[in-house]
Amino acid sequence: MGMVYMDMPGGKKMPGIGLGTWNAIDETELETALDAALECGYRHIDTAFFYENEKIIGRVLHQWISAGKVKRDDLYIVTKLAVSGIHPDRVEMMLKKSLEDLRLKYLDLYLVHFPVGVNYVEGHVVPPASQMRLEHTDHVELWKKMEEQVDAGRTKAIGLSNFNIRQIERILKCCRIKPACLQIEIHAAMQQKELVDFCHKNGIVVVAYCPLGAPGYNDFLKSVGQKPKELPNMLQNPVVKQVAQKHRKSPGQVMLRFLIQRNIVPIPKSVNPSRIKENIEVFDFNLDAGDMKKLSELDIGESARICDWKFFPALVDHPEFPWKA
Repeated sequence: MGMVYMDMPGGKKMPGIGLGTWNAIDETELETALDAALECGYRHIDTAFFYENEKIIGRVLHQWISAGKVKRDDLYIVTKLAVSGIHPDRVEMMLKKSLEDLRLKYLDLYLVHFPVGVNYVEGHVVPPASQMRLEHTDHVELWKKMEEQVDAGRTKAIGLSNFNIRQIERILKCCRIKPACLQIEIHAAMQQKELVDFCHKNGIVVVAYCPLGAPGYNDFLKSVGQKPKELPNMLQNPVVKQVAQKHRKSPGQVMLRFLIQRNIVPIPKSVNPSRIKENIEVFDFNLDAGDMKKLSELDIGESARICDWKFFPALVDHPEFPWKA
């Protein structure tokens, strides 16, 4: 049993697990994490313009490729169009910025990070709060510009992140190049079964961020001046621990394997080399039907959402905010 892969447009395959890099901005820490990940077999690296770490990732990738330790064709590199780029006039500019920082000629996958757009202020990932304003967001026109990036060879595939079914359907009705991927929050407490089923029926690969429940999320909220929130601690869930003990695996490995067996690609974020290695060691065991049923029953739905994007309060008032009641 080895790594599983998802078929993607153009014949390129997405490795069935990736390294998430959100909130990894310490240069030395991230370099160490990337080296550890590449050493133990990760080839799928996920980042975003919003994460402000593309230059660090680009430097490490360039070192590995230049040294002949890895081939560019063996890597699957994903980044995302920031909320300040959610406008037809800024897609190409933002993608070129990401390519320059990543020191790459092309991406394997470029995602629209969020369905809501704000204005762009040069020199800022997002505008300062005093200058931020919501913009009208036309997903159809935006998608045409995303398609142009494929035509130009800047990215092999395009997709979405944090979009809901209604928003995806709108794009599917008018697209020339179908979204190849949807990246969303999925973990044992919030499994998003309806949305996952919709994507699978439409040939859209689902990628899961926060697959372990984002235990460090409150540290991020604190760093941006937000109050901590009560998070579902699925790593300590008795059912998860019971299944883990049965298979002699860690709770985290069981949660990742659960997603993989649902045909979902997890991208766990870690900067701890031992944890990074542990997270990829999930292809040497299988959960049986009973395990899958027990874990499926842990789903409590929307109330378990961790990353609700309310750290940008203005976004909630936008008509395209994806999680309105």
